[in-house]
Amino acid sequence: MKVAALYPGTFDPITNGHADLVRRAARLFDKVIVAVAANPQKKPLFNLEERVRLARAVLADMPSVQVVGFDILLVECVRQHGANVILRGLRAASDFEFEFQLAGMNRRLAPEVETVFLTPSEQEMFISASLVKEIALLGGDVAQFVDARVAAALKGKMR
Repeated sequence: MKVAALYPGTFDPITNGHADLVRRAARLFDKVIVAVAANPQKKPLFNLEERVRLARAVLADMPSVQVVGFDILLVECVRQHGANVILRGLRAASDFEFEFQLAGMNRRLAPEVETVFLTPSEQEMFISASLVKEIALLGGDVAQFVDARVAAALKGKMR
């Protein structure tokens, strides 16, 4: 059986932590679909097309990884792309409660889909897109937290 995992998120912007999770998931699953959520209520810095483009650039070296944008219910996106797993990252214990609630709701909406949690590598565990944006906004160097293309895009947004 081929197992396809869909990794949803806002990815505003995609970080080294996200990329680390995708690389490790690509070793576990036949296909990984990185699903970039429109999520306008979060007021993203980058629009959906920009976030998809950046994610595709960062993850381009992985042939089993596909990047798509979506603005529908997550379980519908999972079904549309033929995935059977929702992949979620857990950085800290504080993430668990919210992620556990989401997993339960997704199981009720799509009982045929499993949720799998991965933790990032230790060196990436503290990275969050929100912190990266804040550092960039305040003029800090984000080069160690994101791909060079993402750092350049952040710098362009901050001008």
